[in-house]
Amino acid sequence: MPTHDKATYKKRSLWADVWKRLRKNTTAVIGMLMFLIILLACFLSPLFYSYEKDIIAVDVSLQLNGPSAEHILGVDEMGRDILARILWGGRTTLFISFCALAVAFIFGTILGTAAAYYGRFADTLIMRFIDIIMSIPPILLMITLATIMNPSVISLIFVVGFGLIPNQARMIRGQVLQVVDNEYIEAVRIQGASDLKIITSHILPNALSPIITTIILDIAYAVLVISTLSFLGLGVPAPDPEWGSMLAGGRQYLRYAMHITTFPGIALVITLMSLTLVGDGVRDALDPRMKR
Repeated sequence: MPTHDKATYKKRSLWADVWKRLRKNTTAVIGMLMFLIILLACFLSPLFYSYEKDIIAVDVSLQLNGPSAEHILGVDEMGRDILARILWGGRTTLFISFCALAVAFIFGTILGTAAAYYGRFADTLIMRFIDIIMSIPPILLMITLATIMNPSVISLIFVVGFGLIPNQARMIRGQVLQVVDNEYIEAVRIQGASDLKIITSHILPNALSPIITTIILDIAYAVLVISTLSFLGLGVPAPDPEWGSMLAGGRQYLRYAMHITTFPGIALVITLMSLTLVGDGVRDALDPRMKR
């Protein structure tokens, strides 16, 4: 069997083994199912709810009403359906999280790979820049950036993405350093392969396992940060819903209308819990020490 075919077969066998172990992890499977349900419910919500009628329309005659047949989770202080706003807000939160993570992954990969692959001056320059950013607590950095910028979906993607770059860059640098000095990388280099070819075809695929785990857990972190910023009034501008802003809006009604904050809070907790379960399960499945 040619070397290339052997490598391909080995890679397929590895991922088949990972998937097999992941399926045997009950908590990870539960987490995946929970998150899949949340994902589908949120992103399919426009099929069942109208933005103008169900999300932003105010009806003071219904304000603070509890759960009923017409409004399963009740209505908020403006008479708006809470279930509709939870699903619509979750759609916004998850969209921002995915986009922010994509920004962090792209720039983190570029910086981390360049630092590890080229070393010396590039490594020193890039890592000192990363160290400076990481000297500021991430949440404080993101709050500061969000305060400076006008609240919008685009600004939130930038703020959260920028805050996640240092962690991504350091993690990817560490993984690339473990691969870059291997003999087969040197052999490919001697054969005349370009730096871009070596990095994209040989280094990053072999450093992929821990990156996947970090990405899943960073989605949970991004969801939490976005909700925190919205809770502080620095996130998605009103009247668009977001879990954090829904929690903030219902604080003053806790004594006699707990449902306004309870249900968005439950949605946030379940989402974070499901992502954590999936991340832990993927980490265990990718850990060679878990093999029997």
